[in-house]
Parts: sequence; C-alpha cells; structure tokens
Amino acid sequence: MRDIAFVFFLAAALCVTGGMIWGLQMSATHDHAMSGAHAHLNLVGWVTLALFAVYYRLTPQAARGWLPRVHAALAIPGVALMVPGIAIAIAGGAPLLAIVGSFLTFGSMLVFLFTVIRHGFGAAPADARGNRMDALLTPAE
Repeated sequence: MRDIAFVFFLAAALCVTGGMIWGLQMSATHDHAMSGAHAHLNLVGWVTLALFAVYYRLTPQAARGWLPRVHAALAIPGVALMVPGIAIAIAGGAPLLAIVGSFLTFGSMLVFLFTVIRHGFGAAPADARGNRMDALLTPAE
C-alpha cells in the first residue's frame, strides 16, 4: 500500500489537473462565474494537500499510526464536497455541500495543527543510540 504522503500528493495532483482543465474551459468560454470554486480547488485541493504530502514526507514520525489516515479521510472528501458545493451555491443552489465540505476541511486542518504541534517539523534528530535519523536529509560534513 502507498504511504500517506503519496495519497495526499496524488489527490493534490488530481486537483490541480482538474483545476487546470476547469481554468482552460473558463478561459475558452469567457465565463468566469465559477472562479471562486476554481480558486478553492487550486488552493485547498492542490496547494494544501501537496503541503500535507511534503510535511508527511519530511516528518516520517508524523506519518505513522492512524491519525494521518484520519487526516486524509477528512481532507480529501472535504475538498471533494466543498468545491462542487461552492459551484452549486454560486449557481443559486443550496450551499449544503459547501458547508459540509468546509467543516471537513476545517477538521482536517485541526488534525494537521495537532500533528505539527505533536511532531514538529522534519525527521527526528536522533534515536536512543545517538544516530542521526535524518542522515539522508542532512548533507555530509
């Protein structure tokens, strides 16, 4: 099975691909009515999910256990519901999907905040024997 960093980065890449296609469609039709939803797809979908992936890759101790899976289970459906929900709301429909997606996205950010506070940033500096755990990330001296 792929690790959590891969899951987040794949979701981010799918979001930016969809965002680019949507942007091209808006440009070709000169109809930018959905630019708010498009912006959320690119910012929350591409940028935020990609940053989560980078964090988990650079902080491997944070990527272990069940909490990163909960994080992904909130973040990815959050974007998947929020973006079409915003589009529906812009078109005059009920904002329910946007609201649900926004709460899932906010919940995922709270999980991420907790994770960053708990694990810091970057690989653990040393194990019990004093060996560098981040030797692959540190240039040779």
